[in-house]
Amino acid sequence: MNIVTVPDPLLRQISEPAEIGDKSLKKLAKDMAKTMYKTDGVGIAAVQVGVLKRMIVIDCDVESRRRRPIVLVNPEILKTDGPELTEREGCLSVPGVYGYVTRPTWAKIRAQDRFGNWFEREGEGIVAQCFCHETEHLDGHLFIEKVEEYVDVEQMQDGEEE
Repeated sequence: MNIVTVPDPLLRQISEPAEIGDKSLKKLAKDMAKTMYKTDGVGIAAVQVGVLKRMIVIDCDVESRRRRPIVLVNPEILKTDGPELTEREGCLSVPGVYGYVTRPTWAKIRAQDRFGNWFEREGEGIVAQCFCHETEHLDGHLFIEKVEEYVDVEQMQDGEEE
């Protein structure tokens, strides 16, 4: 799938709830995961591939890259906690731009699977970062709104993940 990039106004739109039972959700999730892995991302929102549905796919296991994507339909952050941490972020929709963003170290998210079953997940560190970053996409927000300091791409080490 093609990644929608800035300054495309689609990225600033609010995504509509995904309809459970929509047979295209399974294919969309699979295609989003393939796109995420192909571009070395750790998360992707449907709006980033041009679909205004509230769905995200994440796989923050950057160490092993076992490729076990988590599909979250109609996700919502329930709670965040812990000391805030400032980490470097990038975004598939803002290619070549990196910056330091402060986010909570823990987050709890509620979402549906493609069959409509609600579930909750908790995550720390990069998982909490992914939950927050990707759900913000669904509300028309980009990480560059929160960047405290931009990173010079030339100073980044080779092989680092976004």
